[in-house]
Amino acid sequence: MTDPTSLPSFPPPPDEHPLRGKVLDAMIDEGHQPRIDEDGDVAVSVQEQMLFVRCLDTQPPMMRVFGQWLLDDSLAGDEITRLRAANAVTSALNLVKVTVNADRLAVAVDLIVADEMDLGPLLTATLEAVLGSVRTWHQTVQQLIDGGDEPEEA
Repeated sequence: MTDPTSLPSFPPPPDEHPLRGKVLDAMIDEGHQPRIDEDGDVAVSVQEQMLFVRCLDTQPPMMRVFGQWLLDDSLAGDEITRLRAANAVTSALNLVKVTVNADRLAVAVDLIVADEMDLGPLLTATLEAVLGSVRTWHQTVQQLIDGGDEPEEA
């Protein structure tokens, strides 16, 4: 009998989760190594950061590209500073939502997907936007700590 752990992991049939199948194919075409996590999201490592794509087979199809990071005590700033930075980044960027809940930073972009869309470049740009927003959030926190009363435009 074959050891089940030695068998390759195949994605589900395209008709089972059509958008997720397209996302997997597009990410592979873009040079990523995606996998499906235990929640059914497409998980991918970008710049050593784990990001996710949640696919909703609604009409129209939608996907959420997101990442979450635990904030530890080494990060300066109190809760209000962190929330102000999240608000500044969210209000400055059209598609990106940045939230802080307790000790967790979450950044997400929601997209409506048309059948004819080329998902590869869209996903690559969106993954970069999520990571760029995290960097901007950190810069904004530091700016607020350094005495800037109002954060500069992100």
